[in-house]
Amino acid sequence: MRQLFNKKSNTLYAYSFLIISLEIIIKSLMFHKVNFVSMLYTIIFSLPIIILFTILTNIFREKISKIIFYISIFLITFLYLFQYIFYRLFSVVFSFHTIGLANQAVDFSNIIIDSIKMYYPEIILMLAPLIIVLIFKRTIHYYKLIKQVKIMGVIIFVVLTCLSLVSLTFDKEGIYSANNLYYKINVEDKNIEKFGLLTAMRLDLKRVIFGFDESIMISSNTNGTNNDKPQEKIITYNVSDIDFKSLIENEKNTNLKNLYTYFDSIEPSKQNAYTGYFKDKNLIFILAEGFNSIAVSEELTPNLYKLVNNGFVFNNYYSPVFLSTTGGEFQATTGLIPNQEILKVWKSRTPEISYALGHQFNKLNYDVNAYHNWTYSYYDRHKTMPTLGYDKYLGCHNGIEKEMSCKWLPSDVDLISVSVPKYVNSEHFMSYYISVSGHAPYNFGGGNSMALRNKDAVKDLPYSDKVKAYIASQIEFDKSIGKLIELLTESGKLDDTVIVITGDHYPYTLTTDEVNEVSTYKRDGIVEVNRSNLIIWNNQITEPIKVDKVGSQIDVLPTILNLFGINYDSRLIIGKDILSDYPGLAVFSNRSWVSDKGTYFASQKKFVPRENVTVEDDYVEKMNLEVANRFSVSGQIINNDIYKKLLGE
Repeated sequence: MRQLFNKKSNTLYAYSFLIISLEIIIKSLMFHKVNFVSMLYTIIFSLPIIILFTILTNIFREKISKIIFYISIFLITFLYLFQYIFYRLFSVVFSFHTIGLANQAVDFSNIIIDSIKMYYPEIILMLAPLIIVLIFKRTIHYYKLIKQVKIMGVIIFVVLTCLSLVSLTFDKEGIYSANNLYYKINVEDKNIEKFGLLTAMRLDLKRVIFGFDESIMISSNTNGTNNDKPQEKIITYNVSDIDFKSLIENEKNTNLKNLYTYFDSIEPSKQNAYTGYFKDKNLIFILAEGFNSIAVSEELTPNLYKLVNNGFVFNNYYSPVFLSTTGGEFQATTGLIPNQEILKVWKSRTPEISYALGHQFNKLNYDVNAYHNWTYSYYDRHKTMPTLGYDKYLGCHNGIEKEMSCKWLPSDVDLISVSVPKYVNSEHFMSYYISVSGHAPYNFGGGNSMALRNKDAVKDLPYSDKVKAYIASQIEFDKSIGKLIELLTESGKLDDTVIVITGDHYPYTLTTDEVNEVSTYKRDGIVEVNRSNLIIWNNQITEPIKVDKVGSQIDVLPTILNLFGINYDSRLIIGKDILSDYPGLAVFSNRSWVSDKGTYFASQKKFVPRENVTVEDDYVEKMNLEVANRFSVSGQIINNDIYKKLLGE
């Protein structure tokens, strides 16, 4: 035992210093605090890992032990650095599920280089423990452990592991208790906050290998509305005739039984004055790369300004970041909340998303198409487009490159110019676009030809160069909207066409300070940085229709379905029609949220009510339960191919 806990400096103490120091630093940087209870759990769960590293380092002779030690401390430091940069960029913690999404790693190469420049002070801070260990490397002694000590080390490892699991029984209260996080729900950033990075990654790897279904926590009031009153199934509800009570009674699978119980417990959204408002009109739906309200200017982006301030005007709309464009696309097209596991399942198992616009407009005999001005198989869209009902899908390298340049960065103007003539003469059409011109990095020469193309338009703006380049890239997108309106006008289809535009995410390679250079108010880096515009516009709307209710990307799909008078069951979509009287709620990747009554910052456990709003004592607890269930239910809908089970599609 003296070998393992020798008073002289050895690898046990070096590992302890390195890991605990990195935990304190990453918690401070990611969550802006080091909570005592969480830090205690982190130490408890880190001790077995430290013992394991010590044993594995010292089972060989000194030379090999040194090599193992140096590889280990560099690897450990790299994991913390990588996770921090990944989190700052994509607002989610890296999961091993992401490996299945990594065939487009080139997309992130320039962004990662930019992020290193953006966060170099934090990177230097995170390198400090490694540097200190290296400074004192000559004081570290290596001991080849004798057999008895190896056995005793393994016993200590097992005992500490058991004690760490026993400690979970002391924190079982609350949705995000240690017990729930370890056994029932999967919240990667909260796992890091509670248990430490290495334990969180171990949990993630285990769940990737063996699978994991989040628990759905049913309460008597699942969505914070009063469901005690009897509800008659009348035509004013967006609801189907699915008999959930019968399904619950006959279902043997516990997860499915809980899922059906959840669906049965929530109130469907009501039809409203805007149900069928756009019935029989055409639809053009655009997922706009990096589009955010800071890009909207009467002088520089007049087309976007026109559409934002006319038609439906949404004053409290958010585009939360969930792993770059693919997360934004999933939210806007499915009405569900993604995580890295869900996105991987969507791309690999390709479950049908029955309520997706492609499927619904195909049923109406519309000419349904999808277009993208980058590689058609990017993010496995050649697999996911059919799940959304887009069997006619053109991108670069499956046809569109014959008519326009696909050299990076391609122009959205070119995409609109070559695609609109393909469908505009159809009796009815529905077209889905994924734009590219607004893509990062934002500069005037290092890979952003669209920004360079519009440099003169922004050269005199009082902003930093990155912000100018961002706006310049959005000018190209604005020109594409102008081209779209021009072509629709020429064909006589403008009055009969609805244009819907939502951003995939805010321009996350800009710092919050850079976003605030343009913002009309000071935004925080967790919630308000995601505030954006949702455009739902038709030329025949003569007066703006202002909507103050909170909404986000997951609400876009049910809102469109209701506007076009398409029958759907609102209980089966996590997002809700923004135009209904359903309570507004925007959910973010770290489980923060904004409701019509206020904002909750998850990492701080802080609720900030809106002015002149009072809430009941248990309001935050109820909303946290609803948010947790929305994540869990979204995952189970995809993992269990629920739409196929319930809708037969």
